[in-house]
Amino acid sequence: MLSRNDMNTTTETQLDLLAFGAHPDDVELTCAGTVIKLGKMGYKTGVISLTQGEMGTRGSREIREQEFANAGKIMGLHTHKMLDIPDGGVAVTSENKMKVIREIRRYRPKIVFTSYWKVRHPDHGHGSHLVREAAFLAGLKKIETGQPAWRPHRMLYYASRFEFEPSFIVDITEAHEQKLEAIRAYKSQFHNPDKAQFGEDETNISSPEFFENIITRAKQYGSYIGVEYAEPFLVREPMRIDDPVAMFGPEYLKAFQ
Repeated sequence: MLSRNDMNTTTETQLDLLAFGAHPDDVELTCAGTVIKLGKMGYKTGVISLTQGEMGTRGSREIREQEFANAGKIMGLHTHKMLDIPDGGVAVTSENKMKVIREIRRYRPKIVFTSYWKVRHPDHGHGSHLVREAAFLAGLKKIETGQPAWRPHRMLYYASRFEFEPSFIVDITEAHEQKLEAIRAYKSQFHNPDKAQFGEDETNISSPEFFENIITRAKQYGSYIGVEYAEPFLVREPMRIDDPVAMFGPEYLKAFQ
């Protein structure tokens, strides 16, 4: 079995955006505002968790599976699924690359989101490299999966614990509350006054301060572009701009006035 929680009923429908996270809740914490915003703009969006989060201190595989599904509904995703790569054991192996290649070829995303490779949790770093390699290899016709080859147009990296110099920043002000609602769907993981429901173990991410830090970071990046809330992204390759006058128009200048 390669996946769980596949909410897509039409595997032939192409996605505009497919975001990968090492664990359930990774995408919600980092780039969900942008995913939600693009969905509201009419783009088809999806999220794939490489693992099922079974090694988390709080909750269980079954609880996290339900939370993952609830968050997907809140985000309005077209596709939402989990792979079966072991939590705590994400690695860049031939077997794991084939699992990701199959998903990329299945959904043919125009853009792929994955974690910035400099991170604290090894699964996030390995997951970043895994997705990047699989996205390239998915375009090689001689890798046989019974599917047409497909290579995403661009890889975009979202920030986790460690920051980077952004290639661009997305205004998520209108999607910010919905992003927080998606994060709150993970009741076993984040601050919850009813601790007895999930055990007494406290973690860094279950503290009230952690949730406030998510809001503070969104405000920080929002301040850089003159909006209330925003999310940063990194692109490894140079970006082409054909019309700098239009690109750096009134909306761009507003951040510096």
